[in-house]
Formats: sequence, C-alpha cells, structure tokens
Amino acid sequence: QVQLVESGGGLVQAGGSLSLSCVVSGITFSRCAMGWFRQAPGKEREFVAAISRTGGNSRYAEVVKGRFTISRDNAKSTVTLQMNGLKPDDAAVYYCAASYSRPSLGGAPAAYDYWGQGTQVGVSS
Repeated sequence: QVQLVESGGGLVQAGGSLSLSCVVSGITFSRCAMGWFRQAPGKEREFVAAISRTGGNSRYAEVVKGRFTISRDNAKSTVTLQMNGLKPDDAAVYYCAASYSRPSLGGAPAAYDYWGQGTQVGVSS
C-alpha cells in the first residue's frame, strides 16, 4: 500500500517561512519524480514544484520561484518544500504527489500516480 504523509503545515504571518515534508512508503521512492501542489478554497489544484528522481532537476511555478525550494532525501524517502517569504495568496492545502509509472516533472495533476492527504498552510496579513 502506497502512502504519502505530509507534515509541517500551520499558520504564519506574511513574510514568514514554513517547511513541509512528505514521507513516502510502499513504493521505491528513488524511482519516483515528486511534486507539490496546492488548492485554495474555490480554486483548482495548482502545481507548485517538482523534483526529479535523483534530485538533479527541479521545476517551479512562476508565482513561487525564488521563494520556495523543493528537495529530497532518497535515503529517508522524504521530499521537502521550504517556503520562504510567504504571502496571503500562498494559503492553501498543500499536497505531495508521486509520479511513478512515467516519472516526469509535469505540472498537471494527471502526471502523478499517488497523492498525500494534504496539509493546511495559512498566511495572515
């Protein structure tokens, strides 16, 4: 059974930082490209960042580029999203996703096979 478990969400003031983690089990983590998405109330799920299987390549949405950093530790089956300079528009439920069958850094949810349950991020102005 594949499981993705996110943690690290919370409420911060604008300009603050949070670090989200996702631990993956039940699948060979090093064979998965990994991504982070987010969904705010009333909005569609949107791509945030993705990282290749080795960690050598990454991709970011324009709205988070320069503020967020995605990384992974294959020994710990963990992917992390470091979020700095948070803005009220960053508030959302953040989801971790694994792309296994055809690993890619795609920005579409359909490119990912497995999803976590989400972790809430709030940003106060």
